[in-house]
Parts: sequence; C-alpha cells; structure tokens
Amino acid sequence: MNWLSDFVRPKIKKNAQKEIADDLWLKCPNCNKLLFSKELKKTWYVCPECDYHLRLYLDKRLKLLFDDGVYSKVELPDVQEDPLKFRDSKRYPDRLKTYREVTGNNDAIKVVKGNIGGMKCVVAALDFDFMGGSMGMAVGEGIVKAAEVACKQKIPLITVANSGGARMQEGILSLMQMARTASAVNKVKESGLPFISIMTDPTTGGVSASFAMLGDINIAEQGCLIGFAGPRVIEQTIREKLPEGFQRAEYLREHGMVDIVVHRSKMKKTLVDVLKILTNKRELLLDEGKIRK
Repeated sequence: MNWLSDFVRPKIKKNAQKEIADDLWLKCPNCNKLLFSKELKKTWYVCPECDYHLRLYLDKRLKLLFDDGVYSKVELPDVQEDPLKFRDSKRYPDRLKTYREVTGNNDAIKVVKGNIGGMKCVVAALDFDFMGGSMGMAVGEGIVKAAEVACKQKIPLITVANSGGARMQEGILSLMQMARTASAVNKVKESGLPFISIMTDPTTGGVSASFAMLGDINIAEQGCLIGFAGPRVIEQTIREKLPEGFQRAEYLREHGMVDIVVHRSKMKKTLVDVLKILTNKRELLLDEGKIRK
C-alpha cells in the first residue's frame, strides 16, 4: 500500500478544490498583476496596481449606482425570440437558453427603478455577459419601456451602455432598434426630462451609433473603449496607424464626443451632481464662494 498516494494526495486535492475557486484570483489585463478577487470587490473591480477598470457585472454596477444598492425591476414586454430562424454553430434559441442560464437574465438588458441621491430614476443597463450586450429586439423594447416609464412618472432616464453593437442573429430587425431607441430617448428630452448616458467598456457598434451618444450629458468610465468599428478594423481599412489612445474615453472627451470622464469610484457622486443640476435641485454657486438658491 502506497501511504503517500492513498492517504495524503486525496486530502491535498480535496482541500485545493475547496479553497481555491476558479474566480479567487484574477489577472489584470493591463499590468498582468494577479489580483485577489475579494480585494477587487472592495474597489469595484478597479486594479489597485495600475487603476485599470475591469468589466463590472451588471448587478454590481446597479448596486453601485442606487442608494443603498436598492432598486426594483421593471417588467419588459416579450418579443419574438427567433424571427429569422437563425442558425450558426448553434440554433439561436439554444444560444439564448445558454446565456439565460449563465447570467440569470432574460436578455442583454435590465430596466430598474430606484433612488439615486434621493432622486427617483429609471435605469436601463446592458449586460456584456449576455451575448456581448448585443442589441436585438429585446434590448430595443427595454429602452423604449424605460423611456415610457420616465415620461409617465416624470423622472430622469439613465442608460448604461456595455455592448459590442447590434445582434447579428436578428439581422435587419436588430438594426431597426437604432432608430427606435433614438426616437424613445428623444421623447424623454421633448418632455423636458433629463436623459443621461453612461458609457462603459466597451460601447461600440449600433449602440454607440444610437442612444448611447444622445444623452443631455454623456458620461464615460475612465479608459473605456467607445467607437463604431474596432480599432483593428479601422487600421486595416485606412492602412494607417491610429493615434495613441484612439477611441478611448479620454480621447473622445478631448474631441467633444464625451462630456465627462470619471473614475468608477466617483461615478455615483458625479451622476448625482449632474442629476441635481439638470433637475434644478442644486443650489447655485455665486460670488465669494457663497451658496444661494
């Protein structure tokens, strides 16, 4: 009997599986440092070494924005799931089923209501973990529903973009959502209500070409990728080297496409300040630093 293999090794394996989960350590994509997952949660998934903003799970982002992390879900209308009978390596309904099981969400959007800085708001947020946050009919319906709630209840609309663009499995029907979402957020503006667009990494394709760029104020998370086509596609098309930082949030701010670039830890405070200004609830700073209504 081999004492080492029969008694010691099984115990070592058992302990290793119990104590070292798959997501216990994460590698920073920017500096390649090995980061402890529990410590990252405290910084809202911002690398403590290089300040790189890792992608944030949808539910965690909503908790970051809302007061005490509390919000209520807005039910969305059902849409036809496979209008084109699309199939690539998998049937489209099978692909949807897989992502629903993984994310716990019905599609790549979640619409919720709650208080942000004491002000009631409706937020429509995209989930990159669900087919890259791609915009199909369900996402279009979600943005339209969020705009309707905002207009009906006379509250600000906030969108959080986190998407690779339109959903190819729905073809032209997904591209139609660009016009629908643009029309929906314009109705909010016409009603005299604030529409704030928050862009995170990445915000690209049809999402960036529609509602994500139409905010009264466009806020981008530090270092996030924003654009239509990806930088590699652009370089291959024009056969030129792109400028340093091209399509990053800071670059777009310098060129007038983004109003504010903010660190994730200051996102809620910035959002609250903007909401107060747009809703006339913030006192105006006057001469000598005094504050008067």
